[in-house]
Amino acid sequence: MSEILRLERVSKAFGGIRAVSNVSFDLSEGEIVGLIGPNGAGKTTLVNLITGVHPLTAGKVVFTGQDVTRQKPYQAARRGLARTFQIVQPFPQMTVLENVAAGALFGGAPDTMAGALAEARRELDFVGLARLADTPAASLTLPNRKRLELAKSLAMRPKVLLLDEVNAGLNSAEIDGALDLIRQIAARGITIVIIEHLMKVVLSISERILVLHHGELIAEGEPRAVVEDERVIEAYLGAKFAARFKQETAGA
Repeated sequence: MSEILRLERVSKAFGGIRAVSNVSFDLSEGEIVGLIGPNGAGKTTLVNLITGVHPLTAGKVVFTGQDVTRQKPYQAARRGLARTFQIVQPFPQMTVLENVAAGALFGGAPDTMAGALAEARRELDFVGLARLADTPAASLTLPNRKRLELAKSLAMRPKVLLLDEVNAGLNSAEIDGALDLIRQIAARGITIVIIEHLMKVVLSISERILVLHHGELIAEGEPRAVVEDERVIEAYLGAKFAARFKQETAGA
């Protein structure tokens, strides 16, 4: 698989607080990568740096071979870097269809409203919300708002999709449905980074895991190797979880 995104010693300071410090990694086309770490580790800040929401204090972001370190969010979207948000906030007075069409227009792929609406209908059908296309977004349940957020991002035609706590607030059955949808997205050739606190979810879907702690990348690799890393156990997982995971996967 060829490289699609690379971070080189990316750092971000807010005043005297260093939120992200010298983070380097790369992503390959079509892979699913989990990004984990304690609250305040810098995960969402890192996504904001990649997508141009915050300017970098130091370092470089390279996307499809191009230095995009100083890009703005609309430029990131139009290049194929899309993201969802931890707190889902659709345009409440707009319909579900109009929300997704807005995402399509922001991404810049269709250059007409008719094209954006057509793109929106395709993605609503993909995420299972076609029947609610004309419903006001404010009336959606949380699981459906999460699906709407996915549809908006997909309407931008991303090459890389950054998912921030996409399963937060969902029950077990809803999480299973969301994971199935994420696998279908990956099958379209889209590279996915998923920020997630539920380790069972991360381990079930990720091909590789990155671990942040105090803004630093302390581990990366295949799920089993990361879970058994002493630094990760001490900083995030805890010995009980690591022991249980080891027991459950013994002989697997």
